[in-house]
Amino acid sequence: MTYDIASQTEEELRGTLAEFALPSFRARQIAAWLRRGVTGFDEMTDLPAPLRAELAARFPVYGCEIEKRQSARDGTAKYLYRLRDGEQIETVLMRYKHGASVCVSTQAGCRMGCAFCATGLGGLRRNLTASEMSAQIMTASRDQDIRVSHAVLMGMGEPLDNFENVLRFLELVGDERGAGIGMRHISLSTCGLTDEIDRLRGHRLQLTLSVSLHAPDDGLRRQLMPITRKYPLEGLMRACRAYAEETGRRISYEYAMIDSINDSDACARELASLLRGTLAHVNLIPINRVEGARFVGSPSGRVATFAAVLSARGIPATVRRTLGADIAAACGQLRGNMWETGAVSPENDYAAPQ
Repeated sequence: MTYDIASQTEEELRGTLAEFALPSFRARQIAAWLRRGVTGFDEMTDLPAPLRAELAARFPVYGCEIEKRQSARDGTAKYLYRLRDGEQIETVLMRYKHGASVCVSTQAGCRMGCAFCATGLGGLRRNLTASEMSAQIMTASRDQDIRVSHAVLMGMGEPLDNFENVLRFLELVGDERGAGIGMRHISLSTCGLTDEIDRLRGHRLQLTLSVSLHAPDDGLRRQLMPITRKYPLEGLMRACRAYAEETGRRISYEYAMIDSINDSDACARELASLLRGTLAHVNLIPINRVEGARFVGSPSGRVATFAAVLSARGIPATVRRTLGADIAAACGQLRGNMWETGAVSPENDYAAPQ
């Protein structure tokens, strides 16, 4: 059995080391290095050399290897990472006045099949571990020599479709010995898995939940987001209202603006009615160009009018600033367009943390 020790808490690591008769105090030393993104025991300089060799023989540390990097005119950097099994994912580092933010992928691919998103075109290949999510942040941070202060789980994949690993990642990423990113600096995006939103509510996390709506009614939403067949809007909105009430956190509703599809004044009025009386904010996203997709984004004037209709009805709305579009690093564009043809991902061979 192989242990993914970088996904373990310090307490769990202490138990793993005990199985091999290693003293428990080493767990704190090793955990501190792992949180900093170290992927080789040879870098753990406060451990004796013989112990480093012993640990390296027993415990692989799964990180992210930079396969390629692209830089946008606005300072955004997109990374193509190669994982331990040859799988490839994309991650984006964005620079804002308030600090650097990393858009984290939670799955290799996605099975949600949203009609306007590039990630789902190839389906789901596998879930990522908590350590693989953390490594995306730490690798970009070290490469850019910059502290990452914010994280958005809006990269490849549906975070709540990988619930346990994402929850573990949220625990690890707050460790001050590593990224030290607090919950209020984390956003988690979901296409609306109602059951999992209810599960997440029980943890009362102070992150920002972003729910992708993209349509104000089930009929249109089913055309854009197949998940609506399983989770209609009525149940989704019930879960969102309960989530906001339990956590006290305002939900951000994502709405991709698609020309002549969901951007009419009538859609805006219907969306306002859907959200009336809820703790909500609407984030309008001019849809980005995706090769092979049949949709185009709404003109800027139409987006502004849509926002005005919402605001007039008491629903706060803003238009998301687009970063990295010139390197296909913007919303909906991630799918690893540099992937090697025919890449195959073997089955997971590690023991996931319990």
